[in-house]
Amino acid sequence: MIPLSHLNMENCTKCELKVTSLYMNSVSVNDMQLNFLDWAAEVFQGIGHLFYIVNPRTNSYGQVKDVPKIFYNAWPYFVLFMILENIILFLEKKPFVRLNDSITSLSHGLFLECGRLLFRGSESYLYIYIYQYFRVYDLPWDCAFTWYLAAIGVDFCYYWVHRACHEIHILWAQHQVHHSSEEYNLAVGLRQSMLQGWCGFVFYLPLALVIPPSQFMTHQYFNLLYQFWIHTETVKTLGPLEYILNTPNHHRVHHGSNIYCLDKNYGGVLIIWDRIFGTFAKERHDEEIIYGLIYNQPSFNPLHLQTFYTKYVFESFQKMKGWRNKLAAIFYGPSWQPGKPRLGLDEDKVKVSFN
Repeated sequence: MIPLSHLNMENCTKCELKVTSLYMNSVSVNDMQLNFLDWAAEVFQGIGHLFYIVNPRTNSYGQVKDVPKIFYNAWPYFVLFMILENIILFLEKKPFVRLNDSITSLSHGLFLECGRLLFRGSESYLYIYIYQYFRVYDLPWDCAFTWYLAAIGVDFCYYWVHRACHEIHILWAQHQVHHSSEEYNLAVGLRQSMLQGWCGFVFYLPLALVIPPSQFMTHQYFNLLYQFWIHTETVKTLGPLEYILNTPNHHRVHHGSNIYCLDKNYGGVLIIWDRIFGTFAKERHDEEIIYGLIYNQPSFNPLHLQTFYTKYVFESFQKMKGWRNKLAAIFYGPSWQPGKPRLGLDEDKVKVSFN
């Protein structure tokens, strides 16, 4: 036994400091590990949002004000995937995405966000109003059945929104912005009209009879996010999933200006709606897809691309003789001509090719 008088108090103090230092370092390392795990979990969750891989329990909200800004929070992942897309193109020895075209697409994405700021309040208010005063059944917002019903309902309505944007001239004036790129890449997924959401929201209003507003808004965000990653040529096929889901394979056809591609594959997440309603077309390997509008605009000016077609629609309205033809110039299809069917005839459409 060592007498107390032989103890060196200075040495004891040093030992205490070393123990404390080791403990603090251990705590610091543990905190760093936890922070990294939290960050990794958040990243994987954000990536999952792009593919609609989400947990219904943690992504259900009781009030509209509780729904996070899912689309806004996804922008870092948009950039990440666009970088990965170019890396894949480099490895496959294919041309990079054109910078001027990508900048134009991103500019349209900013226009879309501006439109959301201006019109999201009116869309939400009308949906909430119908739900509060005219709903026919009360579904619990935190129920798995409500979650999946909302997901399917939003996607079903999106099919008709999208189809209307191709078959009603004044709506096509806004939606053509999305089709105005002559390339097909992830940046095109962000190329949207400032008024796109406002033009289509009325098609979702029947959901307000049963779907809680918070569930509707959540799934509208996820439905839109899913459609970002399908705008690429780097993914060829997804095997059996092609029968159920909208994939890059199917959506390439939708963006083609070849005759067989026109007015096809309107689905958002599910391709089954096109199979059911007769608007499905399979990608042909004997005919290369030509992207863009039938009459492409030689401009990268986003403001021009946002507005030129609306001007064209009203000029067509003024030139038509008789009120029936004038209204048809606005509400019939883009290819309609006097005396022809509502959507026009294929033989009257310009046939594009690389030859």
